Amino acid sequence: MADPSPNQPKRRGLVVSIGLNAVLLVLVCGLALYAFMLNVDLGDVKRRLSKEVETRQQAERYLIEARNQLTDSLREIEQLKAQLAYRGTDVQQALETAKPALPVVIGFRSSMLGQGLVAMIENTSDRYLTVVLAVRNPTLSTANRFQLELDPRSRTDFGHLEGWQFASGDEVGLFSDAFGALKITVP
Repeated sequence: MADPSPNQPKRRGLVVSIGLNAVLLVLVCGLALYAFMLNVDLGDVKRRLSKEVETRQQAERYLIEARNQLTDSLREIEQLKAQLAYRGTDVQQALETAKPALPVVIGFRSSMLGQGLVAMIENTSDRYLTVVLAVRNPTLSTANRFQLELDPRSRTDFGHLEGWQFASGDEVGLFSDAFGALKITVP
C-alpha cells in the first residue's frame, strides 16, 4: 500500500492538470467565440452606420438640389411677373394711343358764387358724350368721380355746386370708352 500512494498524487495532479487545461481550453474557445461575435456585430454596426451616412448625404444632396430649384423657380417667377407687368403697361398704352383723342376742351374760371375755381368742359364733337370726370386734390388727399352727360357742341360748367371745388394743383381726368383719356392739372 505504500506504493499506490506516491502514484496517486501524481495521478491526482495529472487529472487536475487535464481538468484545468480542459477548462482553460473551453474558456479560450468561449473568448474566441465571443470575440468573433463582437467582430460580426461591429461589422453590422459599421455597415448600418455607413448606410445611414450615405442616406443622409443623399438627403442633403436632394435638399440642396431642391433648394436650388426653388430659388431658380422664384427667380423665374419674378422675371415673368416683371415681363407681365411690362407687357400689361405696353398693352394699356397701345390701347390708349390707338383710341382717338377725346373731343373735349377743359378751361377754368373763378367761381362767381363761392370760393375756388369752376371747370368749363366743352364738347367739340357733333355727338352726345358720356364721360367720367375723376378729380384728385393731392394736397388734401381727396378724390372723387362724377359721370357727366355732354351735349354736342355745348359747354358744361362744373364747380362746388356740382360737387367739387377746384383749386390750383388738382389733378383732373376725363375718361370715355370710345376715346383716349384726357388728363390735366388745374393751373
